[in-house]
Amino acid sequence: MSLIELKAEDLYDKEKVDLETIVVEDVFKLLQCDENGLFTDEANRRLDIFGPNKLEQEEQNALLQFLSFMWNPLSWVMEGAALVAIALSNGGGSPPDWQDFVGIILLLIINSTIGFYEERNAGNAVKALMDSLAPKAKVKRNGQWQEIESANLVPGDMISFKIGDIVPADCRLTEAINVSIDQAALTGESLPQSKKEGDQCFSGSTCKQGEAEGVVISTGANTFFGRAASLVGQDDDTTGHLQKILAQIGSFCLVSIGIFVVAEIFVLYAGFRYSYRDGLDNILVLLIGGIPIAMPTVLSVTLAVGAQQLAKHKAIVTRITAIEELAGVTILCSDKTGTLTTNKLTIDKETIRTYGPFSADDVILLAAYASRTENQDAIDSSVVSALGDTSRARAGIKLLDFKPFNPVDKRTEITYREESSGKIKRVTKGMTGIIIELCTRNKTEELENTLEADVEEFASRGLRALAVAYEEVDGDDPEAEGNGFELIGLLAIFDPPREDTKQTIDDALALGVKVKMVTGDQLAIAKETGRRLGLGDHMYPAKVLKDGPAPGGKHMTLDEMILDADGFAGVFPEHKYEIVKRLQGLGHLCAMTGDGANDAPALSRANVGIAVEGATDAARGAADIVLTEPGLSTIVHAIRGSRIIFQRMRNYSIYACAVTIRIVVCFAILAFAFRFNFPPFMVLIIALLNDGTIMTLSVDRVLPSMAPDSWDLAEIFSYAIAYGLFLTASTVALVAIILRTSFFSDKFSVEVPTTNQLHMIVYLQVAIISQALIFVTRSHGFFFMERPSVALMGAFCIAQLVSSIIAAYADWGFTKIHSISGGWIGIVWVWNIVWFIPLDWIKFAMKATIIKKMRERHSRAVAAAAAGTGLQITRTQSRAASIHESMYSNRVSFIRRAARKVGFGSKITVKPEELQRFSSIQAQRTGATLARNPSRTGA
Repeated sequence: MSLIELKAEDLYDKEKVDLETIVVEDVFKLLQCDENGLFTDEANRRLDIFGPNKLEQEEQNALLQFLSFMWNPLSWVMEGAALVAIALSNGGGSPPDWQDFVGIILLLIINSTIGFYEERNAGNAVKALMDSLAPKAKVKRNGQWQEIESANLVPGDMISFKIGDIVPADCRLTEAINVSIDQAALTGESLPQSKKEGDQCFSGSTCKQGEAEGVVISTGANTFFGRAASLVGQDDDTTGHLQKILAQIGSFCLVSIGIFVVAEIFVLYAGFRYSYRDGLDNILVLLIGGIPIAMPTVLSVTLAVGAQQLAKHKAIVTRITAIEELAGVTILCSDKTGTLTTNKLTIDKETIRTYGPFSADDVILLAAYASRTENQDAIDSSVVSALGDTSRARAGIKLLDFKPFNPVDKRTEITYREESSGKIKRVTKGMTGIIIELCTRNKTEELENTLEADVEEFASRGLRALAVAYEEVDGDDPEAEGNGFELIGLLAIFDPPREDTKQTIDDALALGVKVKMVTGDQLAIAKETGRRLGLGDHMYPAKVLKDGPAPGGKHMTLDEMILDADGFAGVFPEHKYEIVKRLQGLGHLCAMTGDGANDAPALSRANVGIAVEGATDAARGAADIVLTEPGLSTIVHAIRGSRIIFQRMRNYSIYACAVTIRIVVCFAILAFAFRFNFPPFMVLIIALLNDGTIMTLSVDRVLPSMAPDSWDLAEIFSYAIAYGLFLTASTVALVAIILRTSFFSDKFSVEVPTTNQLHMIVYLQVAIISQALIFVTRSHGFFFMERPSVALMGAFCIAQLVSSIIAAYADWGFTKIHSISGGWIGIVWVWNIVWFIPLDWIKFAMKATIIKKMRERHSRAVAAAAAGTGLQITRTQSRAASIHESMYSNRVSFIRRAARKVGFGSKITVKPEELQRFSSIQAQRTGATLARNPSRTGA
């Protein structure tokens, strides 16, 4: 991918810009605002001037979306057949084959119409749910902080954001505390950039650390992202796993057809000296009947309907391939807090431990000092709420410095001046292991043992321990070293498991998915939670990922330990990433849940990244599935739903390939053995009735597999060849008996059929048993043991009724068919029933022999790879792997259109000085616009 370097001039119509960076004070003057933000009336006025803070997404032309269903290699073959029928078939004194031409075009239009309707509906459903997760922004209006939709931000607004948030608009920072911004999605910079007061931040970048306040200088299409998007375009998901499957199945069908078309050309023209038109008709039969024209439509409609059904379960699919990959997931790595538990933290005042001259109330008060009173996380909120009167968290002190929680340090810290004494003091609270290391004043072996015992006791009761330490600072320098931290107390925070979590984990295990807990909490808490939930207590501290298993333990290697573990505790972001990577290296498809910015790398690495309810924008951006309801149960619903969708696609794939083999081999053998010239128009009728029935597979009632699924094309092709050859034998045997014997005339007293009546008999036989095959491919056992959907059964019955009516009454001279008697119709039905019954036994025989050997060979290959260097499995990368695969890319575009874009990837690069110049231009342009539109109420 080429790298584009942008300059400020490129984003402003090549105008020469020599402005120095405008300081923040001048920005406020230009934007006619101050640090108290805007009033609501002024904000509404500016919204009318500048428009909403969002990029207008280009709606796909409905006609082009409709026509896209005719743009893939399988459709091209049908379109080629239509051209052959109209342009090349008027030889031998015969007129163009208008009937076949119109029939093919009608078939293409019907396919496109059904696909267009279903994708449109699914895309709208997913988009509606996506819009319900519209990004929010913390903004100061009327002097008060409030949360509004980011789309309503205007230049001059004061905004606030913290770790995990996506910056909602281009802004200049007025306050920055330990701020680190990831701009990789916009500027190609690989590492997060530290930001200080006065620096610019751009819409779409992610806050990786700290908290900041800033003034909005540009919104919507005038942001850096908006202007660059129009210049370089956005990174596009063009080809994924589904397209690869479509391409391989399409190749199988095309190669099968191509072999027999070439064979017919040589045998019929060179061998039998067929006339031009007769030979062409036979070739059209193979082209029209062999191409599974509905396949791209059926598979995409199945996914579209599936995405719609998952949306009803409050699971938004942002990467369509995730539906397939979720069906194959073998291990689910789940966060504990908020996913397995309620994430409603409270301080248990009865169990607070103190280690110095401070009372329990003093410990709570000091811990509240070390908590944010605005933009709080769950722990800060629980600590401040424990005071009763939340205003006490800042009463009697003057805040000098505050370091918010980040996933690296795992603690907060406040430096403040006590107003009553004038002394500078410092309080920190956080993870016990981190805090005790800081305590130099009263740390003894006895204290460490006491602390460890208290943490263990808390853990046995499912309580989280939060340590609090305190020090005093001599002099008036708030940045000076203190007299050493002293551990003063241990708070007990309770986060109970969700009521449905245990049942959900049992359901996941029943589906063959092992759940592993991956948490930042202490090991003891993880074990207790695991025991309560039935996960097990084989938990290990994250340090084993670096140190490896202990010598002489039951695990020989780290991979063995990770695979056997029920979970890991005390993990950092890089540990989550490493766990997922190693599990993938062992051949597992891994799903990872997460909700914070620190989870984003692991979510991206996992085969299926799942952002749980309430996740940060950063986590949602990295995830493949976004949940809008809390808890793990939605994930299990999604796994079960994805397996149902997968089964529908697999069932149809076997059916489509089998029908291709059945048509091309059958009619080629009939032509070679009996010089049987079947009319192409009747193959069109078969295809038309087939498609109407097969489309209902997208809502068919199927049983989800109780083990993880995966595409095994060799297995699919093996079944297809077996079924196809068996059905070929059923037709060839019928024709042979009719042409070579008088069996049916003698036994059932039916007339000897004419050539046109024989065409009708073959039509009816092929139409009935080919469609009936779907009941065999859709079931795991006997076909009658798994009830189909009402839609499938209804469509099948209607199609067979139409076929039988055509056989009884149609007398179409243009296509060389003639109606047959009721006796012949009955013979064909009985013949098909007799031949249909063994199809289940063929399925069982294949499972017991060929399929069994293929699976054993596959298992040995996986085991050998895992025992060696490891089978590296990564998430499907949506890139055009080949021209052939990209031909099918339009079949997943409906999801891509619904998704909200937040970056380009590493497609562009911008130098820091150019970004500074750009923000200066933005401020100047916005100020000029406001100057041209003065407020009528302004002074």
